Amino acid sequence: MRRNAKDIEESARRISRRGLIIASVQAVTVASLAFRMRYLQVDQADQFRLLAEENSIKIRLVPPARGLIQDRNGTVVAGNEQNFRITITREEAGDTDAVLARIARLIPLSEDDLQRTRKELERRSPTLPITVADRLSWENFSRIAVNAPALPGVTTEVGLSRMYPLGPDFAHVLGYVGPVSDYDLSKLADPDPLLQIPRFQIGKLGVEARMEDVLRGEAGSRRIEVNSTGRVMRELGRKDGVPGANVRLTIDYLLQNYVQARLGEQSAAAVVIDVRNGDILAINSAPSFDPNLFVRGISAADYAMLTENDHRPLADKSVQGAYPPGSTFKMVTALAALEAGAFGPNETVYCPGYTELGKRRFHCWKRAGHGRLSLVESLEQSCDVFYYEVAQRAGIENISAMARRLGIGEAFDLPMSAVSDGLAPDKDWKLKKYGTDWLVGDTFNAGIGQGFVLGTPLQLAIMTARIASGRAIRPRLLKSVADREAASPEAPPIGISESSLDAVRQGMFRVINSRRGTAYGSRIVDDAMVMAGKTGTSQVRNISAAERAAGVISNDDLPWERRDHALFVCFGPFEAPRYAVSIVVEHGGGGSAAAAPIARDILLQALNGGLPPLTAYPESQRTRIEAERKELQLIEPIADSSGKSRA
Repeated sequence: MRRNAKDIEESARRISRRGLIIASVQAVTVASLAFRMRYLQVDQADQFRLLAEENSIKIRLVPPARGLIQDRNGTVVAGNEQNFRITITREEAGDTDAVLARIARLIPLSEDDLQRTRKELERRSPTLPITVADRLSWENFSRIAVNAPALPGVTTEVGLSRMYPLGPDFAHVLGYVGPVSDYDLSKLADPDPLLQIPRFQIGKLGVEARMEDVLRGEAGSRRIEVNSTGRVMRELGRKDGVPGANVRLTIDYLLQNYVQARLGEQSAAAVVIDVRNGDILAINSAPSFDPNLFVRGISAADYAMLTENDHRPLADKSVQGAYPPGSTFKMVTALAALEAGAFGPNETVYCPGYTELGKRRFHCWKRAGHGRLSLVESLEQSCDVFYYEVAQRAGIENISAMARRLGIGEAFDLPMSAVSDGLAPDKDWKLKKYGTDWLVGDTFNAGIGQGFVLGTPLQLAIMTARIASGRAIRPRLLKSVADREAASPEAPPIGISESSLDAVRQGMFRVINSRRGTAYGSRIVDDAMVMAGKTGTSQVRNISAAERAAGVISNDDLPWERRDHALFVCFGPFEAPRYAVSIVVEHGGGGSAAAAPIARDILLQALNGGLPPLTAYPESQRTRIEAERKELQLIEPIADSSGKSRA
């Protein structure tokens, strides 16, 4: 079919438009390619020239600043300090032995340091920098920096290292950091690349370990140019890491320091807890150790001194130590019987000095007996025979249930290492553990806090706080994380009648404030700070019938490790409880003599917010107390960032 002139003209116009569009697209494409080629070949020429040189650009991880740990008011108890160190990279150093020998001629390096570095160089990737020495003086650091051209593969770095300004006071709470080990890596399915850096430090114990993911932060990186000898020529770029989050504890560092000083070198532990909300204000184990030694590399001699000490300074007795609670457990037995209706608050029991079960005698600590006692009087004078009777009436199941209700037998979820759950035994437990039935004699022993019953100082403090408040107080150690307030555990009513609690509280009041009370010598005479408490003494050896007939050997005449443990629990003020305190002195002898005076001093310190006036003590004790205070190694209040100090 023939096309007319009009159709031909229209077709020509369409072809022209299409050609113009195609030509425009082609022009834009060519211009873009030209612009990109100019950018790559001219503007970025130096950058790509460097990248083209084999192994001349390195990417290095930059460790982040570890988060701070602070006390409840913001005082730093675990911080960071500047650390001058030198590293060596095998891939860049070439003959590492020759380089190490040159370093050793410039700065002091022991043969152990050199051997450790050689071992790390063999074990690790050749591209990883290995720390040769850290915590260098500025003089030694400068000497290496000046001689850098003659030290291929060696880099000088300024980093941060952990430090604990209050040393032993917080050792058991905070733990310490140390280099990542193969064992640490084996526990992780997908370890953080930071952990591959040789001698990178992570939390090993305590809060440092339990809060590791929060405190560590995120790594940064830097791109550096190195020459053919491995010397760093310049830094091409840096991406700063994200610092770890700060953690604030509920502990008051001044009270913590006082408690540690008051315990001294005894093998002991003490806990102070706020009765109103469960905040732990102090939690101490003695003797302690300096965690800075572990951060800097503890010597074999120093480590041997710690491990060979029979007072076990490395053990955290406050949460790991499980002890027979002795007579401090009698409140549990009393409450179990009262709540079960097995014993009335006005009933009495006669104590002739012993009770008989079959052919066996169970003795009271007072050989002549206490005579007839009420429940309040039984606590006041700590009569054992009374609690043999009450325990038998209540039964072990009720006693065990009450113990758990008051906190014995529970491992509380705190960011501390190896928190023990203690033991509130019952019939099923003994059958599973030993394959034997529960005996009435077991109930007698449990009723006075001996036998199978075990409690930690933390649990005893919680038990006391729950009795004082009537609420299911739970302990809290973290006040805030990353500036966000940590939730306070709920404390609903404990479910024990007020009449039962009041009877027990009255007994505890008389322990301290009655002349017949077992801790009358440790009373507080300031009416605003009067306390209630209970002594405890737990045996660590069996007393034979022959020894009892001849007279029980005094603790003072026994070797230290065979003496009784001394315990004491208390709360105050009596009318409006604020704080509860528990203390265990290993092999200290009697609770009234060894533990009660320390607990009284600690409670007064907490209530007063510092050293209390001497008028809080009985007049006859004030001269001695004043002399004892002068012997305490207390720190001065630390100024905060505003320059103010906390008194």
